Amino acid sequence: MRVPPSFLEDIRGRVSISSVVGRKVAWDRRKSNPGKGDYWACCPFHGEKSPSFHVDDRKGRYHCFGCKASGDIFTFLVEKEGLSFPEAVERLAGEAGLAMPQVSEADAQREEQRASLYDIMEIAARFFEAELQSARGAKARGYLADRELAVTIQKEFRLGYAPDDRSALRNHLAQNKVEPEQMVEAGLIIKGEGASYDRFRDRVMFPIRDPRGRVIAFGGRALSKDVAAKYLNSPETPLFHKGHVLYNLDKARAPAHERQAIIAVEGYIDVIAMHRAGLPHAVAPLGTALTEDQLAILWKQAPEPTLCFDGDGAGIKAAYRALDLALPLLQPGHSLKFALLPEGQDPDDLLKGQGPDAVRAVVEAAQPLSEMLWQRALAGNDRSTPERRAQFERDLRSLVNTIGDEGVRKHYLADVAGRLQALWQPAGRGRGAGGFKSQSGYQPKKGWKPNQRPWDVQQPPTAQLKRLAATPMFQSGAERRERMIVLTLINHPDLLHEVIDEFASLEMTAPELDSLRTQIIDSAAMGSGLDGTDIRSHLKHKGLGPLLDRLETQAKRLNEWFLGSGAAQDDARTGLRQMIALHRKTVTLERELRAAEAAFAADPTEEKLNALKAVREQLSSHAGSEAQIEGFGAASGRQADAIN
Repeated sequence: MRVPPSFLEDIRGRVSISSVVGRKVAWDRRKSNPGKGDYWACCPFHGEKSPSFHVDDRKGRYHCFGCKASGDIFTFLVEKEGLSFPEAVERLAGEAGLAMPQVSEADAQREEQRASLYDIMEIAARFFEAELQSARGAKARGYLADRELAVTIQKEFRLGYAPDDRSALRNHLAQNKVEPEQMVEAGLIIKGEGASYDRFRDRVMFPIRDPRGRVIAFGGRALSKDVAAKYLNSPETPLFHKGHVLYNLDKARAPAHERQAIIAVEGYIDVIAMHRAGLPHAVAPLGTALTEDQLAILWKQAPEPTLCFDGDGAGIKAAYRALDLALPLLQPGHSLKFALLPEGQDPDDLLKGQGPDAVRAVVEAAQPLSEMLWQRALAGNDRSTPERRAQFERDLRSLVNTIGDEGVRKHYLADVAGRLQALWQPAGRGRGAGGFKSQSGYQPKKGWKPNQRPWDVQQPPTAQLKRLAATPMFQSGAERRERMIVLTLINHPDLLHEVIDEFASLEMTAPELDSLRTQIIDSAAMGSGLDGTDIRSHLKHKGLGPLLDRLETQAKRLNEWFLGSGAAQDDARTGLRQMIALHRKTVTLERELRAAEAAFAADPTEEKLNALKAVREQLSSHAGSEAQIEGFGAASGRQADAIN
């Protein structure tokens, strides 16, 4: 049986070698350091009394310094249990939750094509590097000089420039015998109605590499202010899946291993700023919110990664989303720390303004996840009455109960109980409810309103929206919200400028709507302006015309008038922002619900049942907020009928 190397890499990424070897050996507690992924035991392949058998989770390898046995998870099962290689792959694929691939001759050919794509991406990377140093790259070099990125940094990170030319890269690839289909498959060229053209134009280019240092994608920073998408990443390709990749991981792994620490920041320039500040163990997700897969990668590098966010409202909301993602996944010894930059500054701003010491000070002052959880609870709840204080406690404990590991959950509940006791303590006996201050000196930020959580901040609805949002629609759900968001941006493309980052990072459950989202962003990146007619033409050219027609028919049938191009821009903007906020919150609650259901199924106690009920109640109350938006369409239809 021939198995694609990429499938074997997926298994290695999901199943740690210590979990496989640990079934056959007893780890030496004195020499082993689980926090570092470093284990020692007596060799299972030959008799010995002193442990000389070493397992390294980060490298995914084992080695005996006595008998010289060495290998990976597949080798271990073959040599220790006598399995054939296909049997070892099948068993470990089951543990990883992966279905075995059906490898045909065509699959083998595709794997060969995948290997050739690496060569194509390397050709493109060298082209962009050369263009940066050419006459055409003068503007890009000026931009990098303004950002104080020296030539040594440019070369270290292989920065480049995509010229403002629709065919520069295409022609260069053709000269290197690259077929047009391969250019498109690599995500470098967009196939238009007539001739194909370069995806990246007039952009500073950042190569995105896999953990082995191979270029698999690019990120481009626009030099023109008129382009809708300031940052543009490669699309999904056979090499690149953005939710599974961290920028700069190949360079950050070694220093992260040495320091037992890794930092995740928000973008390419932030990573480079950290590197310049003496923090080379920095990585970044690629234009999206942190995913479970990316969090798992971080935990493989260090037990408590530090997430560094801008100190403004958007940065704090991003930190809270990461907190919600991590809570159900916490394990003993594995957590997160949160570093918040001064408001209005990113790492590059802080480095320029105050120097490397200021950047390092922010990272060193990072707060543990438990403190961040408490701060959010204080900032997002009104505790002015006994009933609201009871709700505050219930909500906080319900959130803690989403933690999957029983031991971690127990200690978090104890931590919360201690904090609550201090919070409710009478003012005369210490820290009172009105004057509580956390260990970090945190005080709730000004501007939060009672019962308003930070991640739920929305634009106030206009008077028209309030009048019209009277009757909820019968249909609801994630797919309908996604459809409404996509249609709003198709019919009001000017709004894309305002929500491009939120729209790009939104979790989409419907694959066809996710495809529409990708093509809308691509269309916006092609020209200097946004026009609804151009977007529709682009979507139809990509074969999405029937889907677009179907979505608009549904909107008309459901009287979703406010999605149309005739709706007032202010109402469309307010509705759009509220739908995005509602969608994000619902996705978070549904994730908590799945975790609570799993916890109850594994251990059906009354405590876990109450936690499950609490999450369901939150989802039910959240549906009321959703009805205000989704009821808008029906009410609008009645108003239109009345006018007619």
